[in-house]
Amino acid sequence: MLINFSVKNFRSIKEEITLSFEATSSLELEDYYIIQPKPDLRLLKLGIIYGSNASGKTTILRAIKFIRDLTIDPLDKKTDSLNFQPFLFDTKTSKENSHFSIEFIQNEVKYLYKLELNNDAIISEELFFFNPNKAIVFKRSTDSSKQVSEIVFGSKIKINKRHKSTLEANTLWNNTVLGGYLKTNFDSHELQETTDWFEEKLKALITPKTNLLGYISSKLESEEINKNQIVDLLKKADFNISDIIIKKEENDVDSEFIEFLSNKTIMSEERLSKIKDTGKIESKEIHFKHSIDKTNTEYSLPYKDESQGTQRYYQFSGLLDLMFNNETIFSIDELESSLHPDLLKHFLLTFLANSKKSQLIATSHHRELLMDRDIFRNDAIWFTEKNEDGSTELFSLEDFDSSVIRNTSSIFNAYKTGKLGAVPKLSDYYMDLEDGKK
Repeated sequence: MLINFSVKNFRSIKEEITLSFEATSSLELEDYYIIQPKPDLRLLKLGIIYGSNASGKTTILRAIKFIRDLTIDPLDKKTDSLNFQPFLFDTKTSKENSHFSIEFIQNEVKYLYKLELNNDAIISEELFFFNPNKAIVFKRSTDSSKQVSEIVFGSKIKINKRHKSTLEANTLWNNTVLGGYLKTNFDSHELQETTDWFEEKLKALITPKTNLLGYISSKLESEEINKNQIVDLLKKADFNISDIIIKKEENDVDSEFIEFLSNKTIMSEERLSKIKDTGKIESKEIHFKHSIDKTNTEYSLPYKDESQGTQRYYQFSGLLDLMFNNETIFSIDELESSLHPDLLKHFLLTFLANSKKSQLIATSHHRELLMDRDIFRNDAIWFTEKNEDGSTELFSLEDFDSSVIRNTSSIFNAYKTGKLGAVPKLSDYYMDLEDGKK
């Protein structure tokens, strides 16, 4: 579970900002919003970020994605550059290092991971665990001139010299220690727990262009996702879908296509060998059965012929099933994309009412959600605002005192009128057009 995430000097983020999932002492909507992994720790299931275009909402999600990718998908060559930008609208910050910090719970133990880097190298890296007191797992520093990393382990961490030497050799100067560990053949409980959290709990960023069809359908076929529950979710969302069918079909392939697959594809050797032996390739297609109440007739439609809203909600229903039955964290940019406002609200309420251990981080422009005071907590609502220098500022609805927001205040009206900030500063819509020109 995510406790908080901080980032400094990354894209539009200049000064350090922190997105926190630690709940306030408020008991409002306690049963729906609060996860309590430890007696002294109350975490929120949901965080929604509002703000105008180019204010930095997506940048925050990209920063989380960036640190995740660094740990589980390390670069192969030490000559490769880290693919990111610091804050460029300042001559000072464009030459300074960037900083990341993420605090999380893995199997009831709290961890704190900190990272300092630039485009060329990981400058420093630290991992701490709390069991119950704070203790260091490792500290890493990089000699940029020699392109060599040094790793120092804490006194509570047992690791022999040979394994430490191998880990240092695998931790390229543009790799994290966690990425180096994935390349190293030895066991370390704390390092394994941390890499497992990044890979299994913190999921990849979902954008409006992300097609989750293959991801959800493969888990449906392997029964990692419950088909009956997906159908039930689609029924409750008024899609009149009574069943989901995965249709399989075999097609003949010629030798040229097999050669193309051999040279270009990343499919498994086992599957490629089967195609070579049989001369056939299997294709799969999702079909939805629709029930028409008046005639009691069922019609089958392929996924590609369904509306964008149906496709999106099928994918989101799969996410819901995963969040109901696992401990997982999804980040979704522009949550409302392709969804009717009522369906968006239904999705959030379904998540809050049924998920026990999962968390959802989302950005949205759909401010009408703020009209429903009875479905959100102040500490779950965040805003981004673009400062005069173009940098991103992040603040919570909880940060406003009673002079701005009272318990009876309309959050929607306050946000719409600019009382909370985080809205575009628009000028008039008249243009100076030259006569005779279109």
